[in-house]
Amino acid sequence: MPPAQPRNASADVLISGGGLVGQTLALALAAHGLSSIIIDPADPVTTIAPEFDGRASAIASASWKMFEAIGLDRYLEGHGCGIERIWVSDGLKPGELDFAPAPDDGYLGLMFENRRLRLALAEAVRASPLVDWRAPVITAGIERDAHRATATLADGSILSAPLLAVCEGRKSATRDAAGIPMAHWTYQHGAMIGAFAHAESHENVAYEIFYPEGPFAILPLNDLPDGRHRSAFVWSTHERDAPAFLKLGARGYKAELIKRMGGILGDIEEIAPRALYPLAFQHSARIIDRRLALVGDSAHGIHPIAGQGFNLGLRDVASLVEVIVDGARLGLDAGDAQLLERYQRWRGLDNLSVAVATDALTRLFGIPGTAASAVRRFGLAGVQRSGLLKSFFMAEARGESGDLPRLLAGTTV
Repeated sequence: MPPAQPRNASADVLISGGGLVGQTLALALAAHGLSSIIIDPADPVTTIAPEFDGRASAIASASWKMFEAIGLDRYLEGHGCGIERIWVSDGLKPGELDFAPAPDDGYLGLMFENRRLRLALAEAVRASPLVDWRAPVITAGIERDAHRATATLADGSILSAPLLAVCEGRKSATRDAAGIPMAHWTYQHGAMIGAFAHAESHENVAYEIFYPEGPFAILPLNDLPDGRHRSAFVWSTHERDAPAFLKLGARGYKAELIKRMGGILGDIEEIAPRALYPLAFQHSARIIDRRLALVGDSAHGIHPIAGQGFNLGLRDVASLVEVIVDGARLGLDAGDAQLLERYQRWRGLDNLSVAVATDALTRLFGIPGTAASAVRRFGLAGVQRSGLLKSFFMAEARGESGDLPRLLAGTTV
């Protein structure tokens, strides 16, 4: 079979990285008549494999409104599990906090298997005439000048656009090559993720139980086809202990899970492979450069303590698209310096605020001792009694606070 011939192309935006954030950006641009080229080293055959791998993401209600506005919701309909309550506890001791919106306020968010999100995005991207998805490909080089960003692929293809959106994840080579400084530190903790079937219904409740060694989250998922109830979990613990836990047999691991759950949901059975991810904080000093914008984890990486990582990336997407569309109406191309400065101002403060807040929560709930626990439980009880504070935190959980882009309100720009 002869080698593939180079296919040169240009578009409004060049997207480096075809993960969840990169593909969502492409679809959001397409919903406004803007073209994009996604260049991705990952093989779609692997990334959209049919097996459930235990990974799941909470889509805040504001993010779901964006999915509706860009037409992604129809590919996901029926696959999400609504989060009707969030129950927070300090080590299962008295003084818990219970977030529950009014009956007519809808869900706080929706839980999806990451696999289902990848399948939906892949189907939507392939159906869009405005998205050119190149995967798997190897990028031989990227150049940016005063007018365009150009990527040369290993097969000789030359791709260009006025703007390069970097959606490469935490270990972004393009960001590093641009010389953008990063604040970074590790928490010396790892997050063990997986999923289990359970005897009792979760009643659409997400649980966050804080222990000094790390938070333990139980996240509701749709029932299995055979009717069994199921949830995903994120179990954070010290990096020195995590490998030993992962090596436990099914019985021992189950006992440890039940111990941390305190009997919530009854008997359980693992239904997905276990995985371990190191936990770290990172935040870029800036999110723009000449003809370049950082989006998602390429710009920031936070602790999963509040489940906001992916939603923060979706807020980047909504803001960048609004900036680009507003600029296009004025005759400016997507990489115009004025537009990128607006994106920097809009997203820089919000990203930093969320990153600092999650870091502070991680450190606060990681302080051992009965005195520290008593103070935390006093604080949780105070929030529980305050309607104003509860409303504020629920708005944060839904992604509905601050200066929202129009996509997060459910309308196109």
